[in-house]
Amino acid sequence: SMMPETWLIHFAKSIRQYGYAADKHPPKYLSFIIIAMDFHELIINRRSIRKYTEDPISSDDVKLILEAALLSPTSKSARAWQLVAIEDKQTLQQLAACKPAGAVSIPRCSLAIAVAVDSTKSEAWIEDASVAASFMQLQAAALGLGSCWVQLYGRFTADGTPSDQFVQETLGIPEECSVLCILTFGHPDEIRKPQDTDKLKWENVHIGKW
Repeated sequence: SMMPETWLIHFAKSIRQYGYAADKHPPKYLSFIIIAMDFHELIINRRSIRKYTEDPISSDDVKLILEAALLSPTSKSARAWQLVAIEDKQTLQQLAACKPAGAVSIPRCSLAIAVAVDSTKSEAWIEDASVAASFMQLQAAALGLGSCWVQLYGRFTADGTPSDQFVQETLGIPEECSVLCILTFGHPDEIRKPQDTDKLKWENVHIGKW
């Protein structure tokens, strides 16, 4: 008999190829399999997008992106994130000066979100901010939107000011809220190839021990 895992894989493939036949397959597995397969395809196809069209992002989509961050797990359930959503073009242009290279997507985007965490409430603030940012990027990809991570922590402006401090001052973020990155979002105006799964670095995976 076929093992459950193998049966699920065959079921998922049949859904993709032939569609769902309620009289042939147990419906209790349907949602789980479609979600699992769609997520794998999503992470294969998600790439950093730095060029966007002029089209705005709908308010419903902006809400879903922000909600993804608020649903993300945090150390000790601190939930100490602070998110600043920016759509104003003049402010986006100012933020583009956060570092001399790697910030080209900021003035081009329809929406930017500065991701900060109150470091007095979470010693794992970098991890909390990273997970929240990743959740938002995945939600954007699921909505058909492009996104790009602009690193701030550990980076500097052209005159040597720490990039996170520059963004704090530009956006009025309190000093205790450490800013990890700015995420940019928009409707893609470039096409990038999916990840090539044949080139994954499986040699970096170790089973049991190094």
